[in-house]
Amino acid sequence: MKKVILFSAALLTVAPLSAEELDPAKADVKLTVNGNDQMKFDKTALEAASGQVVAITFKNVGALPVQAMGHNIVVLKPDTDITAFALDGIANKDGGYLPKKPELVEAIVASSKILGPSETDTIVFKAGPAGDYPYICTFPGHFGVMKGILTVK
Repeated sequence: MKKVILFSAALLTVAPLSAEELDPAKADVKLTVNGNDQMKFDKTALEAASGQVVAITFKNVGALPVQAMGHNIVVLKPDTDITAFALDGIANKDGGYLPKKPELVEAIVASSKILGPSETDTIVFKAGPAGDYPYICTFPGHFGVMKGILTVK
């Protein structure tokens, strides 16, 4: 029974959204995060309520080329091993530096594309159960300093 409950909870966390729910303009919570050439997010703490549809608009406000200083935002499930996650994705340039191991891929709640200067991408997802959801940039070498927490209440 415990396995069934845990599996059901995991499904709720990543339940697909309808086309209407994927519209960022209709999200319950609209957040904006910027990344810069100093490898910093301008916001390291975000909040949402469980079950809300969240839209995070991410912009690379830096000037350096994407090959040298690309950025993305990847929201992960609580308690994800961030180091293992980021290190597994380092060689996956074509996949946005996201990991390939299935158990690490399952930790992704939502992820943007790797962005160059002045580029913007919006991710939309339904907030899972209450907890602290880390978010990071997976561009090689960035995850250690380019990070924050989405607190779901």
